[in-house]
Amino acid sequence: KQGGLVVDYIGIGNELKAAMKEYTASKGRGTPTVDAREAYSVLMEKLDVLQSMLHGCDYSDFLTGGHQTLARAANHVLGLREEGGKDGKRRFADTTLALTQAFSLCCTLDEAKAVREEVAFMQAVKVILTKRDITAKKRTDEQRDEAIRQIISNAVVSDQVVDIFDAVGLDKPNIGLLDDEFLAQVKNLPEKNLAVELLERLLEGEIKSRFGSNVVQEKKFSDLLGNVIKRYQNRSIETAQVMEELVEMAKKFREAASRGELLGLTEDEVRFYDALATNESAVRELTDETLKKIAHELTENLRQNLTVDWSERESVRAKLRLMVKRVLRKYKYPPDLQEEAVDLVLRQAQVFGDNWGST
Repeated sequence: KQGGLVVDYIGIGNELKAAMKEYTASKGRGTPTVDAREAYSVLMEKLDVLQSMLHGCDYSDFLTGGHQTLARAANHVLGLREEGGKDGKRRFADTTLALTQAFSLCCTLDEAKAVREEVAFMQAVKVILTKRDITAKKRTDEQRDEAIRQIISNAVVSDQVVDIFDAVGLDKPNIGLLDDEFLAQVKNLPEKNLAVELLERLLEGEIKSRFGSNVVQEKKFSDLLGNVIKRYQNRSIETAQVMEELVEMAKKFREAASRGELLGLTEDEVRFYDALATNESAVRELTDETLKKIAHELTENLRQNLTVDWSERESVRAKLRLMVKRVLRKYKYPPDLQEEAVDLVLRQAQVFGDNWGST
């Protein structure tokens, strides 16, 4: 059409321009498609890199060893530290991705078919290393397209989802409890690096699900977890020590999750109690009973005065700020700490204010 692209080409306009530019610049020379033999060379190069990374780990029984072999290989990769500080997990994942892409381009070759089981094994190890959530995530468009291409081309097709719990021989626990028996099981796993990874994922997921609406506790535990893992990755602490710290953190986490019942406060009141008690000076000057009274009154007043769009209206925010200050002064909250407390209370209110405003 004059003055624009043909409607049917709109979705691939940018790709067409790039292809035309490349075609024109090459002046008719070059290969229009990727040669399967070239892809096979890349496949074998990447496979050699992965085999080198697994040097010292016997995975020769990968066809029959099942999850034990997967766990052993993943544990080995997690213990690698490469030059420049790059961890072995990231390099293994990146190399496996390139391996998979190369295999999808040459999977019809007999030579490629001969290594398809080992390619599948490397993919399964990558899943264990990179699956960040306990519950399955939705695949990205790129991952979905890759899976479809593999199925169509009779490439590697996994007949099951590799789960980190299965790989280390554990039954899936009710991670909301993080009970002592399960923590002891994880602590005693022979695959120590994989055990650290497992606990990190459990705690990370539980922090988000349990404390996602508590700005104080979420930051507190996220910072604690991040600090421990950073020290572990920098080799400041050994695997045994990081396991001890993560297990202790899980216990503190469990205690924090049940504080509402011990304090005699509702879940909403606990969130504001934490916002008020985050400053140690205020805790020392005020009794615990006073802080609980403030939390209760703030919860009731904010619940009654929040509207759906309160965070976007400056006049409403100013009114709520004055209300919070009035409550704090009423109970003699330390004046020099009030501004920080007000900001934290309003940040906490914003986390679940939309739910309040709609009820």
